[in-house]
Amino acid sequence: MNVTSLMFLAGIVTVQQFSRLPSTFELFGMSICCLLLVYLRNWRVFAFVVGVFWASLYGSWRLSQQLPDAYQNREIKVQGYIANLPQQQEQRTNFDFIVTAPSGDFPDKIRLSWYYPQFNLAAGQSWEFQVKLRKPHGRLNPGGFDFEAWLFANHIGATGYVRDKPVPQIVSISPSIGQYFAQCRQAIADRLDAALPGSAQLGIIKALTIGSQNAITQEQWQVFRITGVVHLIVISGSHISLIAGLIYLWTRRFWAWTGVLRISPQRAAALCAWLAAVFYAGLAGYSVPTLRAVIMLSVALAAIAWQRNTGPMRILLLALLAVLLFDPLAVLSVGFWLSFVAVALLIYVSAGRLGRPSYWREAGGAQLATAVGLSPLLIVFFQQVSLISPVANWLAVPVIGILIVPPALLAVLLLFIWPALGALLLQLLDYILQGLWWLLSHMSELPLASIYCLPPPWYAVGLAAFGVLLLLAPSGFPCRYLSPLLFLPLIIVQVEKPKPGEAWLTVLDVGQGLAAVVQTAEHTLVFDTGARYSEYSDMGDSVILPFLREQGIAKVDSLVISHGDNDHSGGAESIFAELPVDKVISSVSEWAAREHGEYCRNGQIWRWDEVTFKVLSPPESGFVGDNDNSCVVQISSARQRFLLTGDIEQAAETWLVREYGDELASDVLLAPHHGSKTSSSRALLEKVNPTLILVPAGYQNRFGFPHRQIIERYRQLGIAWLNTAEQGAISVRSGLEGIQPTAERAKRQRYWRAPVPNRQSIDVR
Repeated sequence: MNVTSLMFLAGIVTVQQFSRLPSTFELFGMSICCLLLVYLRNWRVFAFVVGVFWASLYGSWRLSQQLPDAYQNREIKVQGYIANLPQQQEQRTNFDFIVTAPSGDFPDKIRLSWYYPQFNLAAGQSWEFQVKLRKPHGRLNPGGFDFEAWLFANHIGATGYVRDKPVPQIVSISPSIGQYFAQCRQAIADRLDAALPGSAQLGIIKALTIGSQNAITQEQWQVFRITGVVHLIVISGSHISLIAGLIYLWTRRFWAWTGVLRISPQRAAALCAWLAAVFYAGLAGYSVPTLRAVIMLSVALAAIAWQRNTGPMRILLLALLAVLLFDPLAVLSVGFWLSFVAVALLIYVSAGRLGRPSYWREAGGAQLATAVGLSPLLIVFFQQVSLISPVANWLAVPVIGILIVPPALLAVLLLFIWPALGALLLQLLDYILQGLWWLLSHMSELPLASIYCLPPPWYAVGLAAFGVLLLLAPSGFPCRYLSPLLFLPLIIVQVEKPKPGEAWLTVLDVGQGLAAVVQTAEHTLVFDTGARYSEYSDMGDSVILPFLREQGIAKVDSLVISHGDNDHSGGAESIFAELPVDKVISSVSEWAAREHGEYCRNGQIWRWDEVTFKVLSPPESGFVGDNDNSCVVQISSARQRFLLTGDIEQAAETWLVREYGDELASDVLLAPHHGSKTSSSRALLEKVNPTLILVPAGYQNRFGFPHRQIIERYRQLGIAWLNTAEQGAISVRSGLEGIQPTAERAKRQRYWRAPVPNRQSIDVR
């Protein structure tokens, strides 16, 4: 059964790599193949083909649940309820919305933003909205989070925003279990807010009790990642198993004390433990780890109730099959892989071993096993491994699992029965969490507390997985001492770099904003940093830093902040917090006055690795508008030139043409002001005469960038152009063979993504 289950998993994973789903004819062929394999009794190959078949059918069904073309970018009236705790940002509130009307081919779950809402939003509220929707779309960057895959895996069929007119109204709809859980989460969140106003640990307590991570700050997440305790801060399988175990033990003892033997104490305790696990997982929104835990507990508790002897690995595989049958898209979730592999490792290091070590030694061994065993996956998904994770978890697991989670759930119950006592207990938990936070934050500051690795090749992951099994094998296992050698390909990864005289330009997909990275053989320049949306989210942290780490870049030699607009400078602080920056160049005093900072002025020149960087604008006298004062940098490699323009408009463009004339000639032009109609003048385009224009714009942005008049101008002049909104991040490499553009969406095309416009047939020179 073990290999058969894994083959079924392999078939489902294979489908998620497809750029398109199988046709009806191909599905029919698979059906015939399945019948033939059953006749031949080749169950392993049969399981693989069935996995492909089931994942294809399920994927096709989920695609049919996405927004139909008829509703794309149109206003429509919807009814339903808010499914999660609304997340408030500076300008908007985001939330998931379960749609009850319209029905039929309309998505049953959408993600909405409400800009400057005039009402207090709460989970479980029933609303009637006028919304403008579009099909799921997300930013796509090397090393970055794939938001579009996340939307698809979470069954979100459309995104959009709430219109203020007609005025949204609270309505009455038919109640459901999902709405009931949402209302419970909101009621608990309100009580927690009242009991711990202004507490820095409130977000952690909410995460552990109701699965809401909205109030956890970037700083807290950073410390948790470095120390490797992120899994403890979300409701996971270990938390659900702990609560179910406590309920089981207490119920069994109480039932035996009552003397009611018509139902055995084991069965009564198993039922109560299962109900507690289902309710606790419901508060967490039935994420993959909690769903896996509930399924595993269901199998284990059923075995106890009916006195069946079922091995732990068999229970895990049954849970795996149940999750995959229920939702094959679970394999797109990082939590799926981490949760199942972590449990498998714990079973591997504990089952069938001789002797019974002490609790602390057993706990330490379990933490070491999971830290070592999960390291290949952590490198694949996050390019980061915590070296102090075993020690941090050895200390944090009992604190969170015993001292925090059970009392926190008890305190939540008391908030509805005896609020004063519940608030007092929460204050005590707050003090404990403050102590744990102090310890973890100091551990995160230790040298080499965490290391970043480059994305490994597939064979390195396979060798490392074999090395994990060998390393964690019982003492005396043959060749166990050779296991560290199998980890070397995972760590020693060569990253491709430009050669001397070459420059690589990558315009990152940061939505409506700009962030670009220029690499030479030994140096890196970052040109603008995208927007900052709130204290929890900015493009520096979510896009630029992951890209730099994936490229093996540990230092920024020059950071150019073209001007002060948020969509160009909002992510800068995150870069300063994470990486050393040798020099800052900006037209804004806020950045130029910093240590190692200077104003950008025309005439500044420097040379890296046989590549010349020249600041063309602004002049010493400057311009009237902030946009026109944007830094303009020309980069000259051995054979090509790139021109980075920021948000300059007509005044700066006219000055550049008059001042430099034919010297503006460049092969690649970064579209001025995102392709607005107040920029990209014909005079500038004729002098630059680019082969390719890169437009940094947000998907279907409200400004209409790039403007249709500008696109028509590009076409009239015969200039090819690519848009990050459609192509994702765009990389251009200079070299002997000319300009070589690569679009991230073309590289990572999947069946759930919209087809990429074919604009890459560029006449390079």
